[in-house]
Amino acid sequence: MPILQEREDQAPPPFRLDVPLHDLLTKSQAPKPVLLPARGEEKFPEPVFPQRPDLLAQDDKYEENLARAKAGKRRWTAPLVLRAMNGWLFPYIKSRVLPGPFHPIIAYLFTEWKCNLDCHYCWAFDNSVKGMTEEVAKRSIDWLHSTTCRVLAFMGGEPLLRPQLVHKACYYAAQKGFWIYMPTNARLLRPDVIDRLADAGVAIFNFAVDAVDERPGLPKALVPVRKYFDYLVRKQYKYGYAVFFNINICRNNLEDVKQLTAIARENGIATDYHINESPMIEQNHFQHYAANDTFIYQEDWPKVDELVDWLIEKNRAGYKMVNSVQRLQDMKEFLRGKVRPWNCRAGQNSIIIRVDGSLAPCFPMYSATHDWGVIEKHKFAVSQLDEMKKSCQSHCFSTLNHNLGFCYNDARVIHWVLKQAVRGFQGVTGSFA
Repeated sequence: MPILQEREDQAPPPFRLDVPLHDLLTKSQAPKPVLLPARGEEKFPEPVFPQRPDLLAQDDKYEENLARAKAGKRRWTAPLVLRAMNGWLFPYIKSRVLPGPFHPIIAYLFTEWKCNLDCHYCWAFDNSVKGMTEEVAKRSIDWLHSTTCRVLAFMGGEPLLRPQLVHKACYYAAQKGFWIYMPTNARLLRPDVIDRLADAGVAIFNFAVDAVDERPGLPKALVPVRKYFDYLVRKQYKYGYAVFFNINICRNNLEDVKQLTAIARENGIATDYHINESPMIEQNHFQHYAANDTFIYQEDWPKVDELVDWLIEKNRAGYKMVNSVQRLQDMKEFLRGKVRPWNCRAGQNSIIIRVDGSLAPCFPMYSATHDWGVIEKHKFAVSQLDEMKKSCQSHCFSTLNHNLGFCYNDARVIHWVLKQAVRGFQGVTGSFA
């Protein structure tokens, strides 16, 4: 049998959830949630740029700062440390002491469901969907500010398809005290965009890259955007943001993962790894189920295991990684259909806001038709979430939500804060585990 035909025969099912839960979440006949009427014109204020003209210059101490970053001794000023604590620590404390179950710490704002690239593993875009309006974006940030949430992650698609809107939203959110997370495939991350977003207050850039140079099905490559990457890395020491590579492990990029890890090490930045997954919920717009060379098949497990063991070795050798050693080890189990029980906080401490302002508990549930409400009027219910998670947790390997669940533990948080306090909150990178 030809290899291509074998790949088509082995194509993953259109969804990974148990059938009863999948049908419950996707075949709901409930009316579509509708936003509350606006209270007058909702527009962002025009951002001031540059707020700090001196930061536009190159860092004249780049080599010194790079050496410190490689050694895990990057210097963070008191305002930057306070910004991180306002984003993460204080909302966590509030979520533990305030009454009620809904206390978001992080929100994922999907300003786009379009993308300028077509990565063959990625179902998370649909170019027929209009992006978020300025009104919905502003109302979303205002509503989140009325809650405990102080971490705002822009999501897509590709958030930088409309850089002017994102610049306005970042500036507005930063003025309200949000810690801002910006993921991007970097094709649109020009130096002027970097300066505007960094000046507005972005705290971290998630630089998504899967290969050193482009290959079929994997357009998120470093070579086409190397100049942007170099500029981004150099300017982080002036502006005070951080950078990390976000790498998706596929069957056809195993050597690229090693090379990208080495490049990250050379540039003093962290790495975050994901294991390639097929959609949890059926995505009718996804065109790459069959003959997809990015999906990992059983025959690939030994090579993927070898790569994961290599990453674990580098982690233990001091490479900066978002993933803990245990989390990396769990990837091998996930390939074999095993997921350890974990403390999912979706719908309680993390939420997503879709482009139309409707809500969902987590990224895999973006396409669910269940009604969780809209901004300013959520309908998250612990009973429904708990019942759903009995099934969906066993299929989910979300790094972001796993990290939040792991860290949502008083003993771990106290231990980590004390550990960083001893170090003067300097060089705070890597995993919590």
